[in-house]
Amino acid sequence: MIGYLQGTLLRADPERLLLDVHGVGYEVNVPLSTWYEIEKRRDEPVRLFIHTHLREDGIALFGFWTEREKALFEKLIGVNGIGPRLARVILSGMAPDDLLGAIARGDLGRLATIPGVGKKTAERMVLELREKMRELAAGLPDEEAAGAAAPADQDVVSALVNLGYKAGLAERAVAEVRREKPDAAFNDLLRASLNRLSRA
Repeated sequence: MIGYLQGTLLRADPERLLLDVHGVGYEVNVPLSTWYEIEKRRDEPVRLFIHTHLREDGIALFGFWTEREKALFEKLIGVNGIGPRLARVILSGMAPDDLLGAIARGDLGRLATIPGVGKKTAERMVLELREKMRELAAGLPDEEAAGAAAPADQDVVSALVNLGYKAGLAERAVAEVRREKPDAAFNDLLRASLNRLSRA
């Protein structure tokens, strides 16, 4: 398993670069956020944190400027329907902190503006990643980090409204579920509220 690569940049474009590491050339896929950092340091040695993706037809390397960015990528590819290529596009379409904030707030509209991410994918990202992002949100401004960690009923209401439910119905469903499950986290609260609304 490759943890990181450090070497001389031989060729680079916004999606892929060729890195010479002691005479061996590694082709590495990168998001735009990493490419921008590399562009600032064209004449310096490049070090990238690496995720190795095994495919039937070979191995693909994905490189990231920070370990946090790599960790976010690995969370994204754990979402049903998001593969490495789409995860790279997602990180190219939104800065990591902005992405964490959008997931924390359940901002489906913002997430759906990323190329390749439709409403369904945005919903899955919020549903599957909201609770998993706590450690990655540690470096965010206080209001964003709080949004990622707190079981805020208003965030669930907002997510339901974004899914097409009327605000009044969403608020009532969330309030009823909260009374039954006072300690429910975001994911459980959202699922139970959706279940209640589907029976209404």
